[in-house]
Amino acid sequence: MSAAQELSAEAIVAERTESRRRISARRRILVTLAVATLTFLFFAPLFNLAATSVKDPDQVYAAGAPLYPARPKQVEVDGKDRPVVLVPQADGTFMEMVLVKPGRQESVLADPTDVSKTIVWQGSWRTLENAWEFSATLNNYGEVWRLLDYPRLLMNTILIAVIGTIGTVVSCVLVAYGFARLRFPGRGKLFQVMVATIFIPGTVTLIPTYMLFLNLGWVNTWLPLLVPTFLANAFDVFLIRQYMMTIPREHDEAAQIEGAGPWQILRDVIIPQSWPVIIAVTVFHFVYSWNDYFGPLIYLSTKPELQTLGIGLSRFSDQYNARVGFPEAATIMTLAIPVVLFILFQRYFVRGVVVTGVDK
Repeated sequence: MSAAQELSAEAIVAERTESRRRISARRRILVTLAVATLTFLFFAPLFNLAATSVKDPDQVYAAGAPLYPARPKQVEVDGKDRPVVLVPQADGTFMEMVLVKPGRQESVLADPTDVSKTIVWQGSWRTLENAWEFSATLNNYGEVWRLLDYPRLLMNTILIAVIGTIGTVVSCVLVAYGFARLRFPGRGKLFQVMVATIFIPGTVTLIPTYMLFLNLGWVNTWLPLLVPTFLANAFDVFLIRQYMMTIPREHDEAAQIEGAGPWQILRDVIIPQSWPVIIAVTVFHFVYSWNDYFGPLIYLSTKPELQTLGIGLSRFSDQYNARVGFPEAATIMTLAIPVVLFILFQRYFVRGVVVTGVDK
């Protein structure tokens, strides 16, 4: 092959490589734009919720108000606050001017930077739109804190969530350890039956469970919400058991050689290596308990002093639904703690969920 042909072949290969690179770059750009768009659409309601919670109520009903928290611009003239309006210009743009003296036929306007410079504008001042500037207020949060009795509801929710989470983690770790490491007759069949209970709808057992707690005298107390958490649940047991199955049995055997029993192996070998899934289950149940609405609604409906944030938020929203900003601020206050908890432990949470998918 001649030198010219070699150069031509190399040029063709380089051109094809460059073409594939450009196509790959365009695909990455399109995928990034698509993901960014979907992310924005997913979080748009939350952004709107947060923005509305810091808006002044007057802005919501004002004509021409922007979507972001803002207030009408004002400039002090002769000791009085005068509104800043948008005056249309001949080229189609708008200029900010201070409305010094409004009138039906003509109005006196001034330069915001120098109010001594005035002009007479022909036209009704009511046709002019206000100029807006960014302004966020936390007054809604202070009012919600007072009207909702937020500290009491927050304490009730934290106590129920924390105690329930402790009961769930302790009981599920013990049950999962038994299925993962202890050998006993019917272990596999019993595990299958337990996992099958995940598919039983909660509505099927709702009435029998309520009648049981009613006969025990537990209705209008926290006991129906807390006691079942100390009896484990199939979903969390399944997650923890799957994770424990990934821990090599050689570690157990080495501990047994040193004279360790089942409890010591659980405490010194299994649990230290299972923190990712334990933290994942902790976050799972804490968020579930924090957001639980149906349970407290059924068992604490006549005890406002024992109710959680979910019930209080629903009652508050019904009472102040006409006051824009109050329900939104109450919702943000309710979401804050679970969101912060997930951000702090997201690394362990994701790792625990991923590893529990290993087939054993």
